[in-house]
Amino acid sequence: MKFLWSAVAVTAIWAGEAVAQERDDAAQLRRDDVVVTAARTNLPASALPLTVDVIDRETLGRQVAVSGSVVDAVSALLPAFSPTREKITGVGETLRGRSPLYAINGIPQTTPIRDGARDGYTIDPFFIDRVEVIYGSNALQGIGATGGVVNQVTVGAPRTDGWSGRTLLQGNSGDDFAGAALGGKLAGLAAFRSGRVDATAGVAFERRGAFLDGRRRRVGYDGNQSEIQDTDTLSFFGRVGVDLSDTARFEVIANRFRLQGNNHYVPVEGSRVRGIPATTRRGETPGQPSTGVAQMVSASLSDGDLAGGAFTLQGFYNHTSDTFAGGILATFQDARIAPVGTLFDQSRNVSRKLGGKVSYERAVPGLEALTLTAGFDALFDRTAQMLVQTNRSWVPRTDFRSLAPFGQGNLKLFDGIVRLAGGVRYENVALDVPDYTTLATSGARFVTGGTPAFARALWNGGVVLEPVKGVRAYGSYAEGYTIADIGRVLRAVSQPNVRIDDFLDLTPVISNNRELGVEVTQGPLVASATYYRSSSEAGQVLVRNDDGIFNVNRQPVDIAGLELNLDVRMPWPGLKIGTGYSHVTGRTDTNADGRLDADLDGANISPDRLNLNLDFSRGRVSARAQGRWYLSRRFEGQPIANDFAGYRLFDASVAYELTGGRVMLSVQNLGNTDYVTYYSDTQGPTDNARFYTGRGRNFTLSWQAGF
Repeated sequence: MKFLWSAVAVTAIWAGEAVAQERDDAAQLRRDDVVVTAARTNLPASALPLTVDVIDRETLGRQVAVSGSVVDAVSALLPAFSPTREKITGVGETLRGRSPLYAINGIPQTTPIRDGARDGYTIDPFFIDRVEVIYGSNALQGIGATGGVVNQVTVGAPRTDGWSGRTLLQGNSGDDFAGAALGGKLAGLAAFRSGRVDATAGVAFERRGAFLDGRRRRVGYDGNQSEIQDTDTLSFFGRVGVDLSDTARFEVIANRFRLQGNNHYVPVEGSRVRGIPATTRRGETPGQPSTGVAQMVSASLSDGDLAGGAFTLQGFYNHTSDTFAGGILATFQDARIAPVGTLFDQSRNVSRKLGGKVSYERAVPGLEALTLTAGFDALFDRTAQMLVQTNRSWVPRTDFRSLAPFGQGNLKLFDGIVRLAGGVRYENVALDVPDYTTLATSGARFVTGGTPAFARALWNGGVVLEPVKGVRAYGSYAEGYTIADIGRVLRAVSQPNVRIDDFLDLTPVISNNRELGVEVTQGPLVASATYYRSSSEAGQVLVRNDDGIFNVNRQPVDIAGLELNLDVRMPWPGLKIGTGYSHVTGRTDTNADGRLDADLDGANISPDRLNLNLDFSRGRVSARAQGRWYLSRRFEGQPIANDFAGYRLFDASVAYELTGGRVMLSVQNLGNTDYVTYYSDTQGPTDNARFYTGRGRNFTLSWQAGF
C-alpha cells in the first residue's frame, strides 16, 4: 500500500495538461463528422447507411473505471448489447441478438473454427483510443460480424516532437473493503517523436480480487469457462512508425495480453429451489491455472494521396492460447482411462491467424460525386482444442482459409441530399479437417476428414437522405456470414460413418440484415430511431448440456428489433441528459417443420432494456450517473423456469482536475442491488453450480496524469 501511495506522489509531479487535452479531444470527436475506420472507407459515417456508435477515450476510460473491461463498458453504454455474463467468457453475449466481431485496428480477434469466446479480452483498455461499433450483420470485416463489429482502435502516434505519455493508478474494493475483494491497476504509456519517426511503448498490470454480490457473498466461480475475478493481467503494447511523406506512413504495432487465474478459490454449488446462489470457498483449483494469452503483430502502409486516392495495406499475425478451468465433467469421462465420475480434465484452445488486407479508394475522375473502393482480404487460421490432463484431442487441428475480393461504391446526388451506397464481397472459404476420433462420451466415433468449401457473394446496399443538415434517414440491406462454431460441431459428432465433406452442419450461416433509421442532430438535441430485422435460413442456436457445455443446432432464426436514443444538452451549463431503449425479439424453428415455433432463449438473445444517464462537466469537475433497467421477459416455447425476472442497476462517477492530473471516484451498482445475472436466470433451471449472482457495489479510486 505504501508503494501505491508513493506512486501517486510521483505521478502528481507531472503536469495535468495531457489529461485536459484528452477531454478536449473527446469533445471534438463528438462534434465532428467522424470517420469510422471499421467501415473500410474514408467517407464520414453520415454518408453510410449504417447505425454507428463511437465511444471516445474519455467516455471509455470513465466507463472502464466503473465496470472493468471494454466488453462491460460497451454493454453498459449500448442498450442493443446484451448484459454480460460478468465472466471472462462471452458465450451468449450478443449485439442485436447475434454475435459481434471483436477487432483491434480491424484485425479480427474471433477464432472462427473453435470460438473460445474470450475475444473481448485480448488487449488492455488503457491502450485503446476509441471503440467503433457498427450495428447489424455485415461482411465489411469478413467472417463473424453477424451482430455487428466492435473495433478497438489503439492509441495514435504522438503529434509533436519530444517525449509525452500518461499514467494510471487505481484501486478498487467491494462494499465491505475486505482484503479478498481488493484489486488495483498500474499502467503507463510513453511516446517519443523526432521528425518523421515516432515510437510508443506501454505496460499495464491489473489484479482483480474476489467479487462480492449485493449481500456481500462471494460471487460463484465458473469452474468450466473460467473467470475474470481473482486474476492477474499483464499487458504490453508497442508502436513504431515512420512518416514517409506528408500523406504516407508505415508503422508496426505489437500487443501481448496475458490473463491468469490465481487459484485461490474453488466453486461451491448453490440451490435454485432454495434461492441460494453458487459461491466459492478458499481452496486451490486442481489442474493448471486458467489462462488467456493473446499476441498480435501488425504492419501497415497507408497513403492518403496516392494517385488521387487513399491506399491501405495491412498484414498481421495473431496467436491465442486459452486454458480453461477444468472439472469432473460428464463430457470428459472415459472408462478406459479412469472410473466414470472420477476423471478430472480441462481443455486448451490454441489458434494462430495470418492475414492481410489491401484496399484503394478514390473519387472517379470526371465524376467526383462517385467514390469507389476496391480491396482484397486474406485470412488463414489454424485451431485445435486439446484436453490438457489426458492429452486427448477434442477438436482436431483444423485449417481455415478465406480469400475475399470486395468492392464498394458511394454516389452523392443533389449536392449530398441523397446518397446511394452498395457493394459486394466475394467469400471463397475452405476448411481442411483431418481424420479424427471423438471422445468416449460421443461414442468414440471415427470421423473421416475432408476439405469442405463454399463460395458466396455477399451483397449490401442502401440509401441515405439528408434533406436538412443534421437530419438523416437511411435504409439498407446487408449480408453477413459466419460458420457455426466448427469445433462444437466436430466434437459433438456421435453417429457412425460420418464424412466431413457430406456433413451438412458445416454449411455457413448467412444472415440478412434489413434496417431503417432516422437521426436528428439539431442544436442541443441528438436523437435516433432504428428498426431492423435479421434472418437466417440455416442459423445457429446454442443449446446447453447439463454440464454447462454448449453444442450448436442449425435451425432457422428470425430476429427483429427497435432502438431509440435521445441526448439533450440542458439549459444549465454543463448538464446533459441521455436515454436509450432497445426492444428485440427472436424466433426459431425447433422441430424443422418450417414454422417458427419458439422464442430464442437467454443464451441467444438479450432482454428489452432502458438506459438513462446524466452527465455534468464544468470547470475542473465532471460527473456521471447512469441507470440500466433490464426488463422482464417470458420465452414462449422454452421452460417456464427460464423466464427472466428483470433487474435494475445504477452506477456513478465523479472526477476532479488537479494540477498534477485527475482523480476520479467510480461506483458500480450504486444501490448494491442483489440480483441473479441474466445468463444464470435464463439458462440451466436445474444447474445449481452455475446459479450466479451479479457483482454488488464496488468502489474504484483512480489517479491519471500526463506529461
